[in-house]
Amino acid sequence: MIEKKHRALASIYLINDAVASNLAMLAAWFLRFHVEVVPVTKGMQEIEIYLSILPIITIVFPLAFAVQGLYRIRPTRSKAEEWMSVAIGSVVATVVLSGVLLWIRPPKRPDVLYSRATLGIFMLCAILFVIFGRGVVRFVTERRHRAGKSLDRVLIAGNGELARAVVERMRSHAELGFRIVGYLRNGGDDLLPDLECFGAIDDAERVIEEQSIDHVFVALPHASSQTMTALLDRLVRCVVSIHVVPDLLQFMVLRSRVEDIDGLPTINLSETPLEGWSRFVKRGFDLVVAAAALIVFSPLMLLIALAIRLEGRGPIFYRQVRMGLDGKPFNIVKFRSMKVGAESDTGAKWAEPDDPRRTRVGRLIRAWSLDELPQLFNVLLGDMSVVGPRPERPQFVQQFRAEFPHYMLRHKVRAGMTGWAQVHGWRGNTSVRMRIEHDLYYIENWSLLLDLKILFMTVIHGLRHENAY
Repeated sequence: MIEKKHRALASIYLINDAVASNLAMLAAWFLRFHVEVVPVTKGMQEIEIYLSILPIITIVFPLAFAVQGLYRIRPTRSKAEEWMSVAIGSVVATVVLSGVLLWIRPPKRPDVLYSRATLGIFMLCAILFVIFGRGVVRFVTERRHRAGKSLDRVLIAGNGELARAVVERMRSHAELGFRIVGYLRNGGDDLLPDLECFGAIDDAERVIEEQSIDHVFVALPHASSQTMTALLDRLVRCVVSIHVVPDLLQFMVLRSRVEDIDGLPTINLSETPLEGWSRFVKRGFDLVVAAAALIVFSPLMLLIALAIRLEGRGPIFYRQVRMGLDGKPFNIVKFRSMKVGAESDTGAKWAEPDDPRRTRVGRLIRAWSLDELPQLFNVLLGDMSVVGPRPERPQFVQQFRAEFPHYMLRHKVRAGMTGWAQVHGWRGNTSVRMRIEHDLYYIENWSLLLDLKILFMTVIHGLRHENAY
């Protein structure tokens, strides 16, 4: 039922986006050739010319918004984040549309070119129209719910930690239209004092009938398996939707999803947004950013290589085994910043302030994270991503996976040159637990907008850090 409501709301947003983008094109034509916000110098173009490309707009814009994750219903997404995603999606869609229009000409008018000024106005109108339309959808939905319309009455069976988690998540999804009427007690400590208790689990049938319940969420701990079996036996005799919440909270670090194997339901406890089309988009983003960065930083990289060579003998680059995607090792490439054989006596260890193993050039390039620039080649080769959890050496991975149960979930995505943990100061010899928390947040909430935000934060204050030594 929840997934059904999500799909219904996402469908409404998709229809809104398609309609808004079509209206934006009509508005752009009117502003361009009637209001003349941009002076017309080559004569007016008929509206039929732009009506012919509305089917293309209807396809391109929702696809661009889907890539931005705008049809994944997330209560944590702020309005500013949604607006930014709409803006990025509109720019991408307009660029794609412009490319398509290079090969398409208006019907029966092969000599006519589409106005670039009109497409520019269209892009701005699309951003405004889509944001306005989505705001109207939210306003209408919330107003109906506040008025008590289209609300499903929910009863929680249970009063423990699991039941509280259900209540918290349901309240954060007000757009779904659930109204929690109360709960049934299952003994033990009461963790739902702000809800009305209608009795014990055994009173389920009576409460369902008296309170006109639509949905029952069974949130009992695994230790209460006999109680759950008896409760389910009674619930199937009632006209009510039954939702069983598995007692797996301690394992649900990433998002979970129910999968089907020929009718046999299974629960995937480590689902990430970076699957399918999203992984393809992120890979394309990595290739574009890495290639552009190599062009921009190539003069600086040549100077650093020359400085390392002039300082003394030894290789310019330093290769080290790190753990990457799916736990597979790869060779990370850096500018050599330490003396040759620096770990021959000590073995693998963290860098420290005033580390005597550093060279003079190494002291400078490590302080500004410039020794990481050759990792752009790792990105092009597919070993790494521009943004993601920082990779660790296998020796440290074995140590951390024994101390922190969720550590290996970091390897569900490609390792990154920079990441959510690094831009928040958790780099170098700092708290591993905090790094894991930030890395898992990134994996759970990935979007192209989040990658852009991390890159911006890296440029602003992520290169120079007190722990970069």
